[in-house]
Amino acid sequence: MLTLHVAENSPETAVLVDGATIAAVAPYEELTAAAPRARVRRWPGILTPGLLNPYAPELLESTYHPDPREADALGTDPITGERAQAIFRRDPSLLGASARRGVQRMLAHGTVAVAGELRTRTVADVVRRAGLAVGQRPPRLPGPPSLSPRPLILLPPLARGGAARFAVFDVASRDDLVNRGASTCVATVIEGRIVHRSR
Repeated sequence: MLTLHVAENSPETAVLVDGATIAAVAPYEELTAAAPRARVRRWPGILTPGLLNPYAPELLESTYHPDPREADALGTDPITGERAQAIFRRDPSLLGASARRGVQRMLAHGTVAVAGELRTRTVADVVRRAGLAVGQRPPRLPGPPSLSPRPLILLPPLARGGAARFAVFDVASRDDLVNRGASTCVATVIEGRIVHRSR
């Protein structure tokens, strides 16, 4: 089934998805005329190619993302440094579950690709199963590890025949996205599937 994604502040870059592939990228009116039976997904904000997070090892192997059931003891914020390493030493089996929660947090920030050398098979498998693309780490990293690194690293423009991998941010423009950051993500699509939706 064809699905047409359009965001209210970027109707000129609507995306027609066929399964896991982009069938077309064009203005919304053009795509609705070409595919009148496509299911339409309307989003606020802007539709972009999504983000590359270059901190996969730091955020998925060196950070512990607490289970919500641990909130009373550990809180809800990611745990880093020696405290995280102590948790993993105490129970190495926690790494995979933590990485899955970390990936979910990345998806909630419009991340569709990661970079950095993953040293553990468990975490590499989590990334692969999530469908995240793996890209090259920039020679100069933007700053401290973050789910919303500054500056944001946008992927190349979407194109017909490419993987249906993109994100939608509830902002007025790309400049607004740069100013407000990736926490404004309302939807992330990987392989044509909505893997995160905030509303």
